[in-house]
Amino acid sequence: MAVFRSGLLVLTTPLASVVPRLAPILTSAARLVNHTLYVHLQPGMNLGGPAQPQSSPVQATFEVIDFITHLYAGADLHRHLDVRILLTNIRTKSFVPPLPSSVQNLAHPPEVVLTDFQTLDGSQYNPVKQQLERYATSCYSCCPQLSSVLLYPDYGPGMLPVQPLDVPLPSTIRPASPVARSAKQPVRGHQRGAVGGTFDRLHNAHKVLLSVACILAQEQLVVGVADKDLLKSKLLPELLQPYTERVEHLSEFLVDIKPSLSFDLIPLLDPYGPAGSDPSLEFLVVSEETYRGGMAVNRFRLENGLEELTLYQIQLLKDLNPKENEEDKVSSSSFRQQMLGNLLRPPHKRPELPPGCYVIGLTGISGSGKSSIAQRLKGLGAYVVDSDQLGHRAYAPGGPAYQPVVEAFGTDILHKDGTINRKVLGSRVFGNKKQLKILTDIVWPVIAKLAREEMDQAVAEGEWAGRWEEPGEQLSRLSPRSCPHPKSDHPLSLGLRFLGSLTGSKWQGAAGFLPTGKRVCVIDAAVLLEAGWQNMVHEVWTVVIPETEAVRRIVERDGLSEAAAQSRLQSQMSGQQLVDQSHVVLSTLWEPHVTQRQVEKAWALLQKRISEAPSDP
Repeated sequence: MAVFRSGLLVLTTPLASVVPRLAPILTSAARLVNHTLYVHLQPGMNLGGPAQPQSSPVQATFEVIDFITHLYAGADLHRHLDVRILLTNIRTKSFVPPLPSSVQNLAHPPEVVLTDFQTLDGSQYNPVKQQLERYATSCYSCCPQLSSVLLYPDYGPGMLPVQPLDVPLPSTIRPASPVARSAKQPVRGHQRGAVGGTFDRLHNAHKVLLSVACILAQEQLVVGVADKDLLKSKLLPELLQPYTERVEHLSEFLVDIKPSLSFDLIPLLDPYGPAGSDPSLEFLVVSEETYRGGMAVNRFRLENGLEELTLYQIQLLKDLNPKENEEDKVSSSSFRQQMLGNLLRPPHKRPELPPGCYVIGLTGISGSGKSSIAQRLKGLGAYVVDSDQLGHRAYAPGGPAYQPVVEAFGTDILHKDGTINRKVLGSRVFGNKKQLKILTDIVWPVIAKLAREEMDQAVAEGEWAGRWEEPGEQLSRLSPRSCPHPKSDHPLSLGLRFLGSLTGSKWQGAAGFLPTGKRVCVIDAAVLLEAGWQNMVHEVWTVVIPETEAVRRIVERDGLSEAAAQSRLQSQMSGQQLVDQSHVVLSTLWEPHVTQRQVEKAWALLQKRISEAPSDP
């Protein structure tokens, strides 16, 4: 069966009956659609009758809202799919405008229409499929060559009850009072309302919140999108999508699911936002976590002579498979944690670098734990070039930067033994951009040259290191200079490869070598990007940490005051500026074993992508 980029799933089974079938239905749909799956609810529709079915309004009840939440929760098992439940035909009791007479445009016109409607003989019955295609194209803009599929999921023995379930789904909207309500109870509609959030990497929990708000609002929905100061307390804020990108994704989703609404997307710069000051708003949708914030908004409104908003508190969507240190709810914070160690943008090709070396530039703000990451990479086999040590060599008497620095700044920067007093030199350039540039123009090119020499040496030494790998077993590494590199044309290397072909063994390179024969070199440099050394590396890896934690570490490690630690950080590029130019991001915020797992993940992905990359010409 072909795989389609976008699809439309039309659910025709009554909601109470489709609930136990939903997981297999979504699994079947996910095998056919790999990007965007729209869902249209039309319970009770018969595609097997003589008349062409027409779209009809579906009453917005608490059962419908709970089903929408249940569907999004099930869709979270298929995170490659962008699921969007269309709300055009779902109407509240208060406002029932006529259904649109024109076809609704969708951002990703469906290439295939799917349905849970089944024929008695379990076949792909053409008249039914034709009815389905006509129905889909009468409601939504679809691709000209629309395909159709009747889904027959494998429900498995005993999976489905004989009768519809009487047990109601968990409530999406937490009741305002302890009085029990019926699942069939209609939801009250309002003309204008609001909802707010960060909406980073729009996920299914966001979609529940937004869908409820769209069902409640009949004319206008104001959406506050957190920005600037409200982002500072977020976990891994450096990995947040830019405001414009978040708004773009949010706008497309909202217009897709309910185009009849007027949407006002605005930056949320304080805890109250427009909900605290707009007299025309009638309701506010909040989550369990932000309910107290909603109460604060109402107090603020009362203090300013405005009526309270009706608060709708939405239950959190549980994450069924949270990893260590991740929240047990579906959240953007967890998604950002999962990005750590992943490749964020394509590596640089860098044909001018030594062909036997793949270079990582490792950087981070002071106190980020960059050096500990470098040691972990060294333990995995990387050759680490420490730029601080190279700086000491450059400044040492007789070093390549010694005489130019003395000539530029005078002999009063020297100790009695003739060595450069780096504290005196530092005080001379600190806060003086002109003097600092003079120093960096001397030292940075020297350190870069020394780093290149070290990388050349690393590749040369690696030519004589390796190990045997038996089928299903790795033997101990052989010492450097005892055996040649596996890709070299050294006679011994050729002989070892030939011997391996006879015995089923495989000759591997030294630790830190990829199957392509390249050695991984890591340049550990806090000033990697300031110095322009990114042209010396294939990838930039940045270690991030909250500024408050960085200050605490600097104070503890270096004995500085908090003010001095903050001054040091302010003189460097920010974590955000570093991440904006990075290929991989890591963090040492959690326990050491969590950091180790991140580094091992990043290392494994590095080996995989370089092994799969085209060979150098």
